[in-house]
Amino acid sequence: MPAQLVWFRRDLRVRDHPALVAAAEAGEVLPAFVLDPALERAGDARTAAMLTALEALHRATDGALVVRRGKPEEVIPALVAEAGAEAVHVSGETTPFGRARDRRVERSLDVPLVATGTPYAVSPGRVRKGDGGPFRVFTPFSRAWLEHGWRAPAELPSQHRWVRRVEGEAIPDAPEVEANLAWSAEEPALERWHEFLDGPIDDYDASRDRPDLDGTSRMSIALKLGAVHPRTLLADLDRVAPKRSKAAQRSLKRYQTELAWREFYADVVFHHPRSAWHDFTDALARIPYDEPGASFVAWQEGRTGFPMVDAGMRQLRAEGWMHNRVRMLAASFLTKDLHVWWGHGAQHFLDRLADGDIASNNHGWQWTAGTGTDASPYFRVFNPVLQGQRFDPTGDYVRRWVPELRHLEGKRVHEPWKADDGYAHDYPERILDHAAERQEALDRYEAAKG
Repeated sequence: MPAQLVWFRRDLRVRDHPALVAAAEAGEVLPAFVLDPALERAGDARTAAMLTALEALHRATDGALVVRRGKPEEVIPALVAEAGAEAVHVSGETTPFGRARDRRVERSLDVPLVATGTPYAVSPGRVRKGDGGPFRVFTPFSRAWLEHGWRAPAELPSQHRWVRRVEGEAIPDAPEVEANLAWSAEEPALERWHEFLDGPIDDYDASRDRPDLDGTSRMSIALKLGAVHPRTLLADLDRVAPKRSKAAQRSLKRYQTELAWREFYADVVFHHPRSAWHDFTDALARIPYDEPGASFVAWQEGRTGFPMVDAGMRQLRAEGWMHNRVRMLAASFLTKDLHVWWGHGAQHFLDRLADGDIASNNHGWQWTAGTGTDASPYFRVFNPVLQGQRFDPTGDYVRRWVPELRHLEGKRVHEPWKADDGYAHDYPERILDHAAERQEALDRYEAAKG
């Protein structure tokens, strides 16, 4: 049978993999992964997660996965020649970086580059407004996205065969990180998902904003790496929905909506690639920002003196992950209290997050900063104390990540300055007056409008 090369990228799995299925139906499969030097720009947590998933993919392909280091436009043609491959199969790429890379590879090949599927349930660019233009607002996008729908998960032929006549390199050792990478690879990620689907998801609508609870699926790393396809998750949601109570069905719908947000941001970047690192709108173009300084470092290190912010930033440093509610709070604190441009915070997150995704991360930052599509109004400024009291009502989240405050019980942990012994264990005092900086943010906003 003719050899078909499958070039894995953001799709490190064998289940529900349309490009792999297409290749297996056409002939023997040579699975390959390129250690592109450009990937070295990723932070240690993302790199470690990727290599963890890659090791699992090597096992899932019965050891046939060929790993080579180098530029894809040089490595892929060489592998094609060595294997005598008739085509290169990929999951379609949608990011500016990925699309440019694939164009270079396609120009270097003498065989077809066949794209089947993407890392999304609905490929970015497919969902359009009635006039044919792209959506700029989430709610109408999500309605059109649901109406468009998606195919059932792809089934790999049971008689697929791996090509074993090409040599590769050893997968590098992952960087030593404290990040929780337990659900980076396909099998453990699916195990985690099924455990979540069997019960905890029923409370998702109520618990998803509580960082003190294990109320989220933690699928973000697996989705970033493609260890699990979102279509698999959506199919499972549809499968279990009829058996659940109305309240639980609301939670299932809420989870579906969160997946739609991920697809919305990917669609925005597909249509507006510049928005990955520039304000999507120019409505706030005149707002002055401060340069990152000592306060920015304090924010990075979780030493702002605001317990909920510090807990989130310390969780990021320790786990390579942060609860989404706290991501929004940390982003608001940087952009509205420290008056630092969102791009500096977005880059720090990408440097630290194992699930760092350009579209979701950077447009999430713009949502909070008020400069993105369908953004939160600029004058919405998160109060770090009230956010802590509302979403960490027992204080358990702060006490977990800020050991200097573990002696404070309950909600007292969110306001150590009100406790006689609040600073007994060297917790830093507040680096700013939130009320004053909130007013400063509003004043800058009004001046920019004028």
